[in-house]
Amino acid sequence: MKENFKIYPYRWVVLAAFMFITFVIEIQWLAHAAVARPAGIFYEGQFAAGSFFNIDFLAMVYMLVYLIMSIPASYVIDTYGIKPGLGIGAVLLGISGLVKGIFATDFQIVLVAQIGLAVAQPFILNAVTAVSVRWFPLKERGLAAGLSVLAQYLGIIVAMLVTPLMIGTEPDLAGYGQGFERMLMIYGVLSLVAALVSLIFIKEYPPSAPSEEEYVRHNFFEGIRYIFRQRDMLITLALFTVGLGIFNAISSMTDAIAANIGVKDSDGLIGGLMLIGGVIGALIIPVLSDKQQKRKKFLVMCMIGAVPGILGLTFAGFISEDPQTGYMIALVSSFILGFFIMSAGPIGFQYAAEVSAPAPESTSQGLLLLVGQVSGLVFVAGMSIDRNAYLNQFMILFSVLSFLIIVGVLLLKESPMMKTDN
Repeated sequence: MKENFKIYPYRWVVLAAFMFITFVIEIQWLAHAAVARPAGIFYEGQFAAGSFFNIDFLAMVYMLVYLIMSIPASYVIDTYGIKPGLGIGAVLLGISGLVKGIFATDFQIVLVAQIGLAVAQPFILNAVTAVSVRWFPLKERGLAAGLSVLAQYLGIIVAMLVTPLMIGTEPDLAGYGQGFERMLMIYGVLSLVAALVSLIFIKEYPPSAPSEEEYVRHNFFEGIRYIFRQRDMLITLALFTVGLGIFNAISSMTDAIAANIGVKDSDGLIGGLMLIGGVIGALIIPVLSDKQQKRKKFLVMCMIGAVPGILGLTFAGFISEDPQTGYMIALVSSFILGFFIMSAGPIGFQYAAEVSAPAPESTSQGLLLLVGQVSGLVFVAGMSIDRNAYLNQFMILFSVLSFLIIVGVLLLKESPMMKTDN
């Protein structure tokens, strides 16, 4: 009966706590990525030259572990609930983040702690849609999911822009030692606080459901089978394999891309502007999609808009012989890329949930994130070979793939929930 449904103000407390832990886990992902060259100096001698287990691996391990843990994490969330799933992620985040800060000077311990953080990530990120479904009415679920994704972007922005400020960029600053220890300890304490906040304030269900469901949801395994029988969901998985993989690779290799253009300092601006563009785009384009009741139209627009950004980052060093001019081209291109490709993320997640219903939303989202992590892992591994010897070739590959993404988006049908009579 209608009176059995109620919307509780506490839903915003749950969402805020979830955004906090999401924000912090993304900071930990790329804490070293924007300062890869200074980190190489700071940990000099602690890993062999040319070793696979190097600074770049600290970012890549998130993608590698996600490949293994995404399905188990989604299963725990769908089967046992968001409280147990997020609880696992919170405990791992708090412990691993603090260990990483306490033993900041020991690369081997930092690596082990980063693996612990990587295991925590899918238990947190895969709960985005589950939190919105449990606590928010239908008319607010897009907003809730969008704010959760926005928290991810903000965490990456902090990692890209704040981390370089904490450690400095000149090698005469005591080998970066004091800055690195301070930075990792601050992030460690922040991880512990975020973990405690989520454990205390995130609840499984409100006393009464926020709205009536329009269908009975499949369980985890039924949902998996159903998803792989849906044509548009299969195309969407292919699109995320390429698009999210490119984003993950570029995010992980921003310092190497800057060095390739000729930038001397690890200022993190290429990654930072990409994320700032993404935040702005994610606040505008998904809202327009909801207002116009269209998904495909905006996905096509985002993919077309992302192409100039990828091309600019790829050829910035060739367009001008002056490194400073090439750097400015790369900065503008990174903003354009972020604005379009990152605003496509929330729309893509929502589109997938709509075309794959009644499969659980966390299952469809988990699969989309999984395929993007797999391809991102492959891309980063290839770009890192022999001290980034093949970075240019991979950036050219990304440029070619960006045109194929447009073709793929055009093959999609409009979401059945977005079709109107007019």
